[in-house]
Amino acid sequence: MGSEKKSLRLDMKRILIVEDNPFFLQFLKETLHARLPSIDILEAANGEEALQKIRTLPPDAVFMDLRLPGANGLELTQKIKAQYPDIIIVILTNYDLPEYREVAHQSGADHFLSKDSFLNMINSISRNQNTDQDDSNPKGSP
Repeated sequence: MGSEKKSLRLDMKRILIVEDNPFFLQFLKETLHARLPSIDILEAANGEEALQKIRTLPPDAVFMDLRLPGANGLELTQKIKAQYPDIIIVILTNYDLPEYREVAHQSGADHFLSKDSFLNMINSISRNQNTDQDDSNPKGSP
């Protein structure tokens, strides 16, 4: 398993959102559908449900809350990366602290974003897609 980050791509076919807050989950799902209507969005409220969905329909990317019932996002990241190293994992949190960021990357997460930053990134991706801007710049969004 390499240590280089994988980039989110506009050609992703399926994503999984792992979020235990039903209000944020619904908001995030609606925002993604509005901005990226061709992506199939799966959802899970906890780690066990997420692993079941990944086994059945492996996504291109997982957007995962740091704090979840049962296994937390870091433990779940390790399990997913051990079996599916090509899945892009983005940890989403309200707790954007340097120590969490470091542990997330050590656990195998490709990206670590505050929930607000993530929503800004979705809007940015959508604008880039709509204006046909080149998204291959390696110095893209954080």
